[in-house]
Amino acid sequence: MPDFADIAEQLSSEQLQQSLANRSQFTQVSYFECEDCGDDIPEQRRKLGGVTLCVSCQSVLEAKRKNFGSKS
Repeated sequence: MPDFADIAEQLSSEQLQQSLANRSQFTQVSYFECEDCGDDIPEQRRKLGGVTLCVSCQSVLEAKRKNFGSKS
């Protein structure tokens, strides 16, 4: 008969597998140029999928969201 540690380990493993299966898949096409500033987006960044902003503009957007609590 399994003990509580075995049951907890099994449950944790199942939850992890479910979370991994449900994670977002980036399948959208990435832009070659940033939609805000027009700078080129490097190939490594475009490989992420769904990228529309360069790193600088994305950082500014995330800082604004953090400071102002905005979703857009």
